Amino acid sequence: MSALEEHIAELSAVCAGLPDRRKGPLPRGAYTMADIGLSAFSLFFMGSPSFLAHQPALSEGQGRSNCQTLFAMSAIPSDNYIRQMLDGAPTAAFDPLFIKAIEAPQVLTPFQRLGGRILIALDGTEHHCSRKLHCPRCSTRRRSDGGTEYFHAFLGASIVAPGHHHVLPLAPEFIVPQDGARKQDCERNAAKRWLARHGASLAQARPVFLGDDLFACQPIAEAIQAAGGNFILTCKPSSHRTITEYLYGARLEEHRETVCKRGKRTTTVYRWLADVPLRDSADALTR
Repeated sequence: MSALEEHIAELSAVCAGLPDRRKGPLPRGAYTMADIGLSAFSLFFMGSPSFLAHQPALSEGQGRSNCQTLFAMSAIPSDNYIRQMLDGAPTAAFDPLFIKAIEAPQVLTPFQRLGGRILIALDGTEHHCSRKLHCPRCSTRRRSDGGTEYFHAFLGASIVAPGHHHVLPLAPEFIVPQDGARKQDCERNAAKRWLARHGASLAQARPVFLGDDLFACQPIAEAIQAAGGNFILTCKPSSHRTITEYLYGARLEEHRETVCKRGKRTTTVYRWLADVPLRDSADALTR
């Protein structure tokens, strides 16, 4: 069995265990949860939003479809049926698959930098936005015209590396209303939950977490360190005045690298200062 076949078999097993909302014994030939889950996955694997719509025609013309040959599916459900059956399925059921994928031999080797460490980029993104369609799991924001916008978002975590054209996605953390919370959920809270859930399983890879100015705050820095990681976070002068004050007028350590490429000489200058507090307090972390 190839590595791809092994990964698909593991995905099929997880899909087969998803909650089935159908009641009573299923009729002969009914779609299995494995078929339903793999049908949804196949859209992303093949990189075509109309993949499923073309499968019946392909199957009739060639005798077997990609769903059968690649994913060992016995039947191809419709798009609407897939949505109906998978809506509300626990996304955490798929989390172990992300870890298994990067535990395969030599998978992380091309991504290792900084003395064998891996770089994990954290960032939020939206995957639904509407002023009309919404659900209890939506986040909201007010627009300048007074209208309300409903959207779904999640925190994405990906293993990246300079000079590498691919990334390795890790399990997402969805930004949704939390039980008992008085405020709306946000990227920072999602990042803290993600680190609490997955940080320990990645600690042996010595991760360095990357993030923009939004994540450069005391709670996130503490959560990263508690998870066994280090961090490189962007700090804008407008939102990190304490760091800016320390840098102003200070004598910085410096390192220069000059590269000549195609007759053009480029010099990159790195400057840094150690033991700078992240915020103005006695217990502040340093960067």
